[in-house]
Amino acid sequence: MNKVKEVDVLIIGAGPAGSIAAREASANGAKTLIIDKKSEIGNPKRCAEGIIDGVLEKMNIELDERWIARRIDGARIVSPNNTSAWFTSENLDTPATGIVLERKVFDKHVTMDAIRSGAEVMIKTEALSMKKVDDYFLVDINGFNTDITQIKAHIVIGADGPEGHVGAWAGLNTKVPLEEMDSGIQYEMTNLKMDKNNTLEFYFGSVAPGGYVWFFPKGYDTANVGIDVTGARATKSAKEYLDDFIANNYATKDAQIVEVNVGGNPLCGVFDKIITDNLMLVGDAAGCINPITGGGIDTALESGMIAGQVAARAIKEEDYSEDNLKEYSDYVEEHIAKKFRKYIHIRDFLYGLDDDDLNEYISAVANAGLSTLSTKSLLKAVVKMSPKKLFKLRKLL
Repeated sequence: MNKVKEVDVLIIGAGPAGSIAAREASANGAKTLIIDKKSEIGNPKRCAEGIIDGVLEKMNIELDERWIARRIDGARIVSPNNTSAWFTSENLDTPATGIVLERKVFDKHVTMDAIRSGAEVMIKTEALSMKKVDDYFLVDINGFNTDITQIKAHIVIGADGPEGHVGAWAGLNTKVPLEEMDSGIQYEMTNLKMDKNNTLEFYFGSVAPGGYVWFFPKGYDTANVGIDVTGARATKSAKEYLDDFIANNYATKDAQIVEVNVGGNPLCGVFDKIITDNLMLVGDAAGCINPITGGGIDTALESGMIAGQVAARAIKEEDYSEDNLKEYSDYVEEHIAKKFRKYIHIRDFLYGLDDDDLNEYISAVANAGLSTLSTKSLLKAVVKMSPKKLFKLRKLL
């Protein structure tokens, strides 16, 4: 016999987007439940764990030393011929600072904030399917330590990541074109020999076709070392490219792996439709992933926060229609999607360059005397070097 649990808002996925959505929905009076299929929130991690300063404060998340693995000062961009462009507090007027998180601790922290705001959490609980009935969704679950088999919710928020099913179950097109899906693998490594162990590093060119290799430091000799490659350009697996890089790089050749993470990274930008009656998609499930960098913690938190607030308002108004949820999709369009569509054109240009062009452009950036580090400032330096050749890119600035 089915046992049904009734809530106002059901959030599927307890990553940063889902948990902050739960915090906002419950804090604003909605009876909210988060379910997550994993046994441990935040594990395994699915990203390099970096975030720029100011984002968490904007989301009303108080910094906690327990989940700050490393404070970061700027970045190093490395060309195929090993020319380095350094952007740190030593040469920038506006510091480019941030932190590398310990996601296994951070994700739990955000979920605990949701619990303190009144949300309920069920871990090791998988959503199996869902169907629309009148003005609610009925979700079939397989739960841990519970006899509940279905959840009835007026609003479902899909926060189930880039490989999730919630959007498709609700009839939304969340299929990512093959050419827009990067393949990634990351090692957490120790015994590294980094030039600066508080600076992000990015390596471009044939070492990572259609993507890049990254170092995100987590300690004096420890870092996340990972790679994204595009299937349309790669001739080997992401693992083979990363292993080749590690074997030939001074910083990594004597290092040891202590953790492995793998997964796909959709770089298509925000999906055309992320809401329907009684449902919103947030974070990676909505395509809120930067098409250039593949980063998405900041936009996951931002989209989740707004979705939770809109869900609570809709519950109070007893109107769960797509029209009444449009405030959320309008916000995402204005603050995330519009920018990401421009980034797709920039990405296609950058990742289509051969090693010789990259050597030329990164050398130009290294000698440009930039005072700030941003996508726009980097592109301006490149365009300034060759305005006629890069006319199309100039129009995107």
